[in-house]
Amino acid sequence: MRGRCGEGARTVVLAALVLLLLASTRWGGAKARPAAWGHLGAGSSQRARNVVMVMCDAFDGRLTFYPGNQTVILPFINLMKRYGTVFLNAYTNSPICCPSRAAMWSGLFTHLTESWNNFKGLDPNYTTWMDLMQKHGYHTQKYGKLDYTSGHHSVSNRVEAWTRDVDFLLRQEGRPMVNLTGNKTFMRVMEEDWQNTDKAASWIRKEATSFNQPFVLYLGLNLPHPYPSPSTGENFGSSTFLTSPYWLEKVTYEAVKIPKWPPLSDMHPVDYYSSYTKNCTGQFTRKEIRDIRAFYYAMCAETDAMLGQIISALSDTGLLKRTIVIFTADHGELAMEHQQFYKMSMYEASSHVPLLVMGPSIKAHHNLSNVVSLVDIYPTMLDIARIPIPQNLSGYSLIPLLAEMAEDEVSSRRLHPPWVLSEFHGCNVNSSTYMLRTDKWKYIAYSDGHSVPSQLFDLSADPDELTNIATTFPEVTHFLDKKLRSIVNYPRISASVHKYNKKQFINWKQSLGQNYSNVIANLRWHQDWLKEPRKYKDAIHRWLQMNTNE
Repeated sequence: MRGRCGEGARTVVLAALVLLLLASTRWGGAKARPAAWGHLGAGSSQRARNVVMVMCDAFDGRLTFYPGNQTVILPFINLMKRYGTVFLNAYTNSPICCPSRAAMWSGLFTHLTESWNNFKGLDPNYTTWMDLMQKHGYHTQKYGKLDYTSGHHSVSNRVEAWTRDVDFLLRQEGRPMVNLTGNKTFMRVMEEDWQNTDKAASWIRKEATSFNQPFVLYLGLNLPHPYPSPSTGENFGSSTFLTSPYWLEKVTYEAVKIPKWPPLSDMHPVDYYSSYTKNCTGQFTRKEIRDIRAFYYAMCAETDAMLGQIISALSDTGLLKRTIVIFTADHGELAMEHQQFYKMSMYEASSHVPLLVMGPSIKAHHNLSNVVSLVDIYPTMLDIARIPIPQNLSGYSLIPLLAEMAEDEVSSRRLHPPWVLSEFHGCNVNSSTYMLRTDKWKYIAYSDGHSVPSQLFDLSADPDELTNIATTFPEVTHFLDKKLRSIVNYPRISASVHKYNKKQFINWKQSLGQNYSNVIANLRWHQDWLKEPRKYKDAIHRWLQMNTNE
């Protein structure tokens, strides 16, 4: 599918021009020792650094390095790798939109923000890192998707999360599919994202150039999140992978890997629930699977081009040489790995996010294998702005890993531990899930730690996570479970989420009165529900009668 037509090469040419400009900047690959990081504060003769953060939605972080990066052309991500640092093991703290973003904006783990699902995030008045930067003199601006406060997303999404403990199985999403639109010159497929990118680039060119104080700009993109599928009912699901031939030509179709699937009978019980509710337990041809993955990669290529527009605006205005650029995502996308699409899983495709940083004093052409996560963004932003970092944060500043710093300055810092935590409590998964990621190990615990079998993967030997070795290496499993419990009392958190879900559902049911039966029957699971409505209503009734302390 990859092509080299004149129109198709435009983005690559633009990236090459920016690359030339970067090579001429003082920090573009230079090895000269910069001024000490801690001496660039308000009293410094040097100007404080601007910050631009581009955060997309559902971008598999493994595409930013080999071998994942061989499947699709991503010129601006490659540019950031050449002139900056790429984190090879960056993770979401919760693989779903709102809880993940709540962690990033607050610097706190999900069990501390209590952002249990897409409906429950931070309070609108919560003090984010951007608020603190504004308080300390930064010009601030946001465009596009934010999605970190409570009260958003569909009714279906929240009800599916609240009822995950009910003893029934209902398909909650449309069957994943692809849709090709436009022709080989059609670039702006996700028009809303392009419009927000245009606004951000225009703000850089027309406003940021006149500032005497530093600025921080945030751009939130919807891509490469799948598109809505209207056939799935209330407020739609999002199971359509949509792109144009222009972007599909950036994908090497032959390099698209077909993931291995175990028999449904051999699936981990939580995986089976997820695959079923995501409408993925049916038959898929190899072409269907490869097409879904290829279209997803094409959507990632369009995302990369939007990042490029922002970098180009900074370069054209001369601001790039004093601006730190950060590119990341809220979570990944399974794209039919483990017989699932979407996220909500601790498998690599879902939990591994991109994290690239480029700018003055940032190490160039540098690959970091340290495990990090999105809660580290908050203290990192404060560190860039020379704002004191609160001690109660879950995250750690990444500046000691990123910046050209003297050894004595690094040693005085609060250094990142050799683990990261991710957790999930929302829809399409019938158990609270906790992941502890260390050097080569990934340990996944569920619920109370006993009722659902745990998982252990050696990512160095099994990068596709096909073999659960939790019972093969009981000493490692015990050690990692003990470590996990020292970070979070996960059986207690799971019990709290159970109580929260039931309470919220009861309140919602009572608010509907006589409309309850009609509303619940016509949520995204309506195609299954309407076949046996009495069966499913009775299952909910039995669940509501159960002891809430269980």
